[in-house]
Amino acid sequence: MRVRRARTAYAVWVAALLAYVMAVFHRTTLGVAGLEATEQFGIGAGALSAFVLLQVVVYAAGQIPAGIAVDRWGARAALTVSGLLLFIGQGTLAVSDSFALAALARVLVGAGDALVFVSVLGLIPQWFPAGRVPVLTQVTTFLGQTGQALSAVPFLALLHGIGWTRAFAVAAFASLLTAALAWGVVRRGPYAVATVAPVAPPPGARQPVPATGSRGRRPWPRRPRPRRRRAPRTEPAVWRVPGIRLAFFGHMGTQFSMMVFSLLWGVPYLVSVHGLTATAAALLITLIVVTALCTSPLIGLLAARYPARRDWIFLAVIGLTATVWTVLLAWRGQAPLWLLVVLVVVLGIGGPGSVVAFDVARASIPPHRLGIAQGMANLGGYSATPVVLALMGLLLTAFGGFNATAFRVAWLAQYPLWALAVTGIVLSARAMRRAAAADGGGERPQAVAARPVPGPLPAGNTTGNTADEPAVADPAGGPVSTRAPADGPPSGPGGG
Repeated sequence: MRVRRARTAYAVWVAALLAYVMAVFHRTTLGVAGLEATEQFGIGAGALSAFVLLQVVVYAAGQIPAGIAVDRWGARAALTVSGLLLFIGQGTLAVSDSFALAALARVLVGAGDALVFVSVLGLIPQWFPAGRVPVLTQVTTFLGQTGQALSAVPFLALLHGIGWTRAFAVAAFASLLTAALAWGVVRRGPYAVATVAPVAPPPGARQPVPATGSRGRRPWPRRPRPRRRRAPRTEPAVWRVPGIRLAFFGHMGTQFSMMVFSLLWGVPYLVSVHGLTATAAALLITLIVVTALCTSPLIGLLAARYPARRDWIFLAVIGLTATVWTVLLAWRGQAPLWLLVVLVVVLGIGGPGSVVAFDVARASIPPHRLGIAQGMANLGGYSATPVVLALMGLLLTAFGGFNATAFRVAWLAQYPLWALAVTGIVLSARAMRRAAAADGGGERPQAVAARPVPGPLPAGNTTGNTADEPAVADPAGGPVSTRAPADGPPSGPGGG
């Protein structure tokens, strides 16, 4: 029985992982095809940024609804709908010959992409014990980023070999296959948070005798109806948790620079300003994924060793990224290759640094509200990314397009967002430590919002957990969940 359940768990995980890989692949295809897109549609830098801006705005706006949808309808439906939306979006982009139709295609891609990450992260604690959740989350997130490598090398070669229409059509049908796989394989797991059934009377207890009716007959006894799990609270209630705010701002400050570089402006910047070929620039961007794979275990160990100082990880990654960008932008003329490699490596560190936010969010809220909490954390980086994309597009257009001066001014749009993120991290971490001190002093801040409550489970438990697993009480008065949030190494190179 255990072997069969393990096989099923890994089959579900692989199907969800493939859906995540394809979502990242579709998200970044237009970034590596940026120069081809300007020729395909006859547009400039500002219009090109509008494509990716629409996609990212739709993705960011869909994070909270996606979390609520996954909590309500499950990951299977969400992943299937996601694959269909990605198929329609990339198929539309393949045949589009106008800016308006291509923009609609990117909106559909953003909507499909928004459903994936929260669904995949929600499946892991449903199928695996709590002690293995952090490790599998880490593996899932950095394996998912291989989709970026697929778009940078194989897709770019396919684009140059068979043309725009056929290349994007192949990408569209690949997403249709992952949608069918998700529908056929993904299921709700045995560790899923279920409804809390009423407590059954102990064996041998005397049953109450129902009263007789008006005609002397006893009415048919009513079956006790199980209490339905309370719907997840809306985002303002979640936002009041200090750990969620820390996750939001931490994800924002560590992720958006990497996303802006890899989604759109990295290849044009390296080609137009520093003289690299398109193929060399795409290969250099794949170093982001390699760096994330190498640095993720180290950041995981640091976060696990010092769980109350995870805000320091956010601040260190932001400081390192801003420093390297400052040196590069101050460099006269074309930068040497080693400096460009350093930049890409530092951007790669931002990936696993941003995923620390999901561990902070998971440890700060009860599991039955996990979907909306992770959506709120993922919203951090994806709310800053469209802002920087839009500002850079406007600045590039204002300063004459793809030239050294225009890019130098455009990349300065990152600094106000870093300042906002640092301020939010400092204030949120301070609020968490105040809450921890008021709650009892010695407890780590992340555990204040959801603390294990010892004791046996009530009878009628349908969650699939054993009776010795602790329950978690919702401080807001919600139902009792039987899955305590696991705390451990953070999860992988690139959130979302």
